Amino acid sequence: MSFQAYLDAVEAKTGKTPRQIVEEAKAKGFDDPKVKAGPILDWLKTDYDLGKGHGMALVHVIKKGPEIDSKHVGSTGVHRDESNMLWLDGVATKPR
Repeated sequence: MSFQAYLDAVEAKTGKTPRQIVEEAKAKGFDDPKVKAGPILDWLKTDYDLGKGHGMALVHVIKKGPEIDSKHVGSTGVHRDESNMLWLDGVATKPR
């Protein structure tokens, strides 16, 4: 599953765009460099019932922003994506 597919699935499950969840995480201080993935994953599990895979896709965006390594773009690997920039504003507004 691509990183973008994980984020799209998060929106389908939670009813919130990835950007909304990232903003909520920032308001809670989870973007602080001292915060590790564990507390973020715990929060995502408790509040949104998200598992580790979906949670780690969000952790990446919370901690590093929407850009992913270009090695995933156009690759044949599991986490292949069409762009090195993840779309955070929801499936309905995603450029085609």
